[in-house]
Amino acid sequence: MNKQGLKIAVIGGGSSYTPEIVEGFINKYNEMPIRELWLVDIEEGKHKLEIVGELAKRMVEKSGLPIKVMLTLDRREAIAGADFVTTQMRVGLLAARRRDEHIPISHGVIGQETTGPGGMMKALRTVPVILDICRDIEELAPDAWLLNFTNPAGIVTEAVLKHSKVKTVGLCNSPINFQKFVAKEYGVSEREVLPEFVGINHLHWVTAAYVNGEDKLEEMIEGGRNYSATNVTAFDWDYDFLSSLGAIPTYYLRYFYMTDVMYAEMKESMEKNGTRAEVVSRVEAELFELYKDVNLSEKPKQLEKRGGAYYSEAAVNLMHSLYTDRRDIQTLNVRNNGIIPFLPEDASIEVNCVVTAQGPIALPPQRVPEQIKGLLHAVKTYESLTIKAAVTGDRGIALQAMVHHPLVPSIAVAKQLLDEMLESNKSYLPLFFAK
Repeated sequence: MNKQGLKIAVIGGGSSYTPEIVEGFINKYNEMPIRELWLVDIEEGKHKLEIVGELAKRMVEKSGLPIKVMLTLDRREAIAGADFVTTQMRVGLLAARRRDEHIPISHGVIGQETTGPGGMMKALRTVPVILDICRDIEELAPDAWLLNFTNPAGIVTEAVLKHSKVKTVGLCNSPINFQKFVAKEYGVSEREVLPEFVGINHLHWVTAAYVNGEDKLEEMIEGGRNYSATNVTAFDWDYDFLSSLGAIPTYYLRYFYMTDVMYAEMKESMEKNGTRAEVVSRVEAELFELYKDVNLSEKPKQLEKRGGAYYSEAAVNLMHSLYTDRRDIQTLNVRNNGIIPFLPEDASIEVNCVVTAQGPIALPPQRVPEQIKGLLHAVKTYESLTIKAAVTGDRGIALQAMVHHPLVPSIAVAKQLLDEMLESNKSYLPLFFAK
């Protein structure tokens, strides 16, 4: 890694999250000096890249730091010689997300961008593009770390682990948000909080929550402390259920444990204000209007309204620890390697890891409740089948993935959803439509 100054490439640099990652780089500059920051996007994202890129330049200028901010549509130029590549892309943009949410809801199924049929379509669109980026990294920056927080992060990370030689780690904002939540609840700093996470991306359980070395999990369950996120509606967990589970599920598990309530809320929301894609679209429009202001030279507070608040903080923390060999504990998506023994060796799991310069070392969980194993195994099976379908374009495998997702009620519904959703994504899925 270049100790004279790092080169970082952000794929999806026109994202509304970019000011947050730029702020993180500025704050950590003394320990992680960045020489060049390349923001990359595609032709359709050029307008946003220019707006957010100019704000990034103003932020760096205000900081007085010698970071060069480069904007480009040439991905290879950005990747060449990079020390870190981060991916925060949305293949198909928000229009594809809208379809991922609307089509399942019209068939009586949860419509969400990272789980169920919507998550599957996002993965099918994204995996080939990520693997294409990996070919560029293998050729042009073989020593670079790829930090992926493109959703569905677990599936995308597993695809890279299985189908490329790139050093990769997946990450999500859910664990860092939970850590901040616990710190706030107990009035302590985040460094004094250590939750233990068991599972896979967007399907994990907190099985311990240490505050200054004392496990507060039972107290948190007793106190009915409810935790959710901007992009997932908060419904109170059933106390008897949590108490006998002995764990706090991630808010995404509401889709599995409260499917009827979540579906009803989604359907009503879609009819009144549109799905989350429409809400995000409105928030983004507001953000980009702010970003255009030539007097703005810092990350605006409104960015925290996006569901991905603190994504970039998690990414910068990971980069910083890899660069400085910090050996702190972070919750990451890494290769299983027997850490969760009933899941495949080559599966991507989301657990606490010690982050070293050589990469994250996964820590075996102290406890995996018996009752979570079935759901975890079922969703992981769907994820592995989805990756196989994404790289082969095999409709039979895609059907198996769709049918075996726990949120899909029948073969008939799975076939309808698969046909309709593949057709609506035709331009992004050439493998499925090759003659």
